Amino acid sequence: MVKVWRLGLMSYDTALKIQMSIARKHLDSMMKGIDADYDTLLLVEHKPVYTVGIRDDTPNDEVRRLKDLGAEFRKTNRGGLITFHGPGQLVAYPIINLKHYKTSVKWYVNSLEQTVINLCDELGVKASRSPHTGVWVDDNKIAAIGIHASRYVTTHGISLNCDNDLSWFDHIDPCGIDDKGVTSLSKETGVLCSIDKITPIFLKNFEKVFDCKSEDISTDIQEDILSSIYSKLLTTTI
Repeated sequence: MVKVWRLGLMSYDTALKIQMSIARKHLDSMMKGIDADYDTLLLVEHKPVYTVGIRDDTPNDEVRRLKDLGAEFRKTNRGGLITFHGPGQLVAYPIINLKHYKTSVKWYVNSLEQTVINLCDELGVKASRSPHTGVWVDDNKIAAIGIHASRYVTTHGISLNCDNDLSWFDHIDPCGIDDKGVTSLSKETGVLCSIDKITPIFLKNFEKVFDCKSEDISTDIQEDILSSIYSKLLTTTI
């Protein structure tokens, strides 16, 4: 069972704190030998932000240029190079223990890709893998993947272009690939593919590919995680 937390429109920093808090619950229970299941799928739209992976070394003047566009810029510990997140893009962060599924990071990335490929197929869009990570429609990327795994507990995840403003990608080489483009579900189908429309289709295909069931996360668990984040912020401030 995977708990689904629909975060709505949220800053990258806040969503990252929630990710880390859930991942810490996973790792703490493993260290204590407790058989607890904190598998969670965060679904979020981000305010405009460029993010880079652990291998990226973007020069400071380039960071300033991107910030001048009105977006945030964040370095992360995920794999992959630079990408953009913004409103109209469905970002899914599975914070799951792969020991509950299959202890293979390659299998995990393939499964994320397959989830989106199946979703696209349902909408009449022919999507596929390529030598580059992610999901593609011809030479245009429709979904980007960047993950991190610690003791088989995953963080970060996949971003699917639904109905977002693709012009933000014009200012970068998405994922470090300079001869490819980007696209969205709305662009490929010719109809509005809002987050609200695409989310249930994504969840259905995620359940099928990962052979799991999902349910909305309880308010109590949400409050527990948010209060722990708030407490840490207070401690840091003090």
